[in-house]
Amino acid sequence: MWVKVAKTAEIPEGGAVISEANGEPIALFKVEAKLYALCNTCPHQGGPLGEGYLDGQEVTCPWHAWVFNVKTGDCSSVPDVKQKTYPVKTESGNVLIEI
Repeated sequence: MWVKVAKTAEIPEGGAVISEANGEPIALFKVEAKLYALCNTCPHQGGPLGEGYLDGQEVTCPWHAWVFNVKTGDCSSVPDVKQKTYPVKTESGNVLIEI
């Protein structure tokens, strides 16, 4: 099921917005004009990834500096950890993710 989570114009290049889909907190990122979606809750201690520092395709959690690839969900801080990602598409100026 595809769920609308934002307007495309709301997400700045090199930035993020936080949204929600079916009760799940979502962090949306725009990197080189492409959109990516991760669960917004860091698996370490629940930090808000959408408020983290984005450097290229990597976001650093603002609470304890765990680093995640926004495209793959891979954690470079703890290699056996992977953050949940969601497929993203745009339609008529809206950002949708697949739940």
